[in-house]
Amino acid sequence: MAVLIAIPARYASTRYPGKPLAELRGATGEARSLIRRSWEAAMAVEGVDRVVVATDDGRIADAARGFGAEVVMTPETCRNGTERCAVVAEGLGPEWDIVVNLQGDAPLTPPWFVAALVEAMQADPLAQVATPVLRTDAAALASFLEDRRNGRVGATTAVFDRAMRALYFSKEVLPYTGRTLGPDEEIPVFHHVGVYAYRRAALAAYGGWPVGRLETWEGLEQLRFMENGVPVTCVEVEARGRPFWELNNPTDVPKIEGILQGLGLP
Repeated sequence: MAVLIAIPARYASTRYPGKPLAELRGATGEARSLIRRSWEAAMAVEGVDRVVVATDDGRIADAARGFGAEVVMTPETCRNGTERCAVVAEGLGPEWDIVVNLQGDAPLTPPWFVAALVEAMQADPLAQVATPVLRTDAAALASFLEDRRNGRVGATTAVFDRAMRALYFSKEVLPYTGRTLGPDEEIPVFHHVGVYAYRRAALAAYGGWPVGRLETWEGLEQLRFMENGVPVTCVEVEARGRPFWELNNPTDVPKIEGILQGLGLP
């Protein structure tokens, strides 16, 4: 199956305008833009045939071409990354069986997360949409709860059934535990990793549906699939000791820089 990774990037983010061009310093002290680091993460995934940056902004396009990325310009009317990926898939032709949406705010996404998604789609021809979930550890859960206490929109959590079909995604910390978990207890909260793999048919249908009520309230694009009866397959992945965090707010910059430096990434 031909696999395409599209990296949606827009300048006019409500919470963090200009976020794709925010600079992050790694272990060498070199500043690289968020969009460049996300592109480098995509390029590290094995078994992918093509990687493109999908944007409607000339500043992002110029920056991406400057570090060697292929750019596909998309309309300003795209309301989220999935709609942007749908435009890319339509424009680049029918040969792309699986389109991966690697969101441009997740430069720490390990390549095996994306590979696991592609493998899940290849193994199950009925799966239309797949996304990774990562069981939180105590430190990650504490960060999620701290964000919510301080009114920050932070990580997304996922709950799913026994067949790994998503039941819900939320910016709240779900499920609610109601108590402090002991050091030997397994934490039931799963971090939703903002990567998606789609079949072409699912992408084509998505843009024709109205924006959903839950999608609007949560600000989570994947809920539109669920609100229209398309199941989302959750694929559990393992961190393998590698910290994972997304750049949601300006306060996340030093956290991500610290992780880059700790991993020895340039």
